[in-house]
Amino acid sequence: MDRPLIGVSTYLDGARWGVWELEAALLPAGYPRLVQRAGGLAVMLPPDDPDRAATAVARLDGVVVAGGPDVDPGCYGAERSPRTGPPAPTRDAWELALIRAALESGTPLLGICRGMQLLNVALGGTLVQHIDGHTQAVGVFGRHEVTPVPGTLYAGVVPEASAVPTYHHQAVERLGEGLLASAHAADGTVEAVELPGPGWVLGVQWHPEMGEDVRVMRALVRAAS
Repeated sequence: MDRPLIGVSTYLDGARWGVWELEAALLPAGYPRLVQRAGGLAVMLPPDDPDRAATAVARLDGVVVAGGPDVDPGCYGAERSPRTGPPAPTRDAWELALIRAALESGTPLLGICRGMQLLNVALGGTLVQHIDGHTQAVGVFGRHEVTPVPGTLYAGVVPEASAVPTYHHQAVERLGEGLLASAHAADGTVEAVELPGPGWVLGVQWHPEMGEDVRVMRALVRAAS
């Protein structure tokens, strides 16, 4: 059987390679490698006109919205905190459009870190703009345990409490419409959300692409097959 085609969102930023220093469509290699290890074929989705998101999603079997910068608080009607990072309006608009297109079409969807937060925002939820204890140091992934909520989609994929790679300082505050919290950290932070129903929609607050556990991505790939 052909491997399902999994689109992964990317971002535009300056990069250096060889003699070049140019704007580039960037995606940490852990994302496509995780898709490949889980049995999928990864393609990059650089920011584009949000009106083209539905066309892009229609050609895919599954969508991953990757981690990255803070979501603009204006997307959920909040004032900017001094500890919130600089806005990324082009990426916000593109990834929100990808999420909405996937939800409308029933395309399997996985949000990772920022991607989970955007899923929450797309459905009318809000975010806490700063929490402590979920980043080891600047540029260094930490690890902490997350515990699944019994009976959820996530618990069916990872039934036991497990230590996960983590790097974030924002989190879900009010859940978006229809979303269910399906895992928590020891401090009560929502670590996974899902949308119950006939489709496959899951968001995780941690970074599975930085670990060895492929179960979450494999579940997306299976749903996309």
